[in-house]
Amino acid sequence: MTRFTLDWMVTVGVIAVALAMDAFAVAIGTGAALRTVTSRQRFRLAFHFGLFQAGMPVLGWALGVSVRHVIEAYDHWVAFALLAFVGGRMIQEGFENPSEEGRQDPTRGRTLVLLSVATSIDALAVGLSMAVLRVAIWLPAAVIGVVAAGFTLLGLSLGQWLGTAGRLRQYSEVIGGVVLVAIGVKILLEHGVLAQVGLG
Repeated sequence: MTRFTLDWMVTVGVIAVALAMDAFAVAIGTGAALRTVTSRQRFRLAFHFGLFQAGMPVLGWALGVSVRHVIEAYDHWVAFALLAFVGGRMIQEGFENPSEEGRQDPTRGRTLVLLSVATSIDALAVGLSMAVLRVAIWLPAAVIGVVAAGFTLLGLSLGQWLGTAGRLRQYSEVIGGVVLVAIGVKILLEHGVLAQVGLG
């Protein structure tokens, strides 16, 4: 097993921040859509994003290298589909009902689970890589989870500020949905999918 030297922990920290960026961006979109974010909503989103970000590397590490090619072939499509689905619904609801009344809460129920999976699925590959390197997964997973939770809280605060800013208020849910769809497209771009079909 790899020893946890200072250099290795710095590497884990960099990986954790990189993995947290999608959670951070989704939290911005969620905060903008909600406009007013309660302490319960902050806890739910940060807890679930952190939990899934910590759990996915453990799952990938446990699966080992036998399914690596399958996960790497489809993980970006799964993330895109989930984000596009949730974002599309938010955009539709934002145009149909621009007032706060009747809005769905992205920090509850199925939507919360979908967002948690979409923002953490890349961490599966990290767990697979650590299995190949014969690295103990528990400490890196904990760091990844804590960093993701912290960035989620930061993103919610920023999104809430954007959602209450001037003319953005009326269509804050639409803006939040567009952010989610854009993150999904970004994930496809990072995996070179659009370039393969001649769009990148």
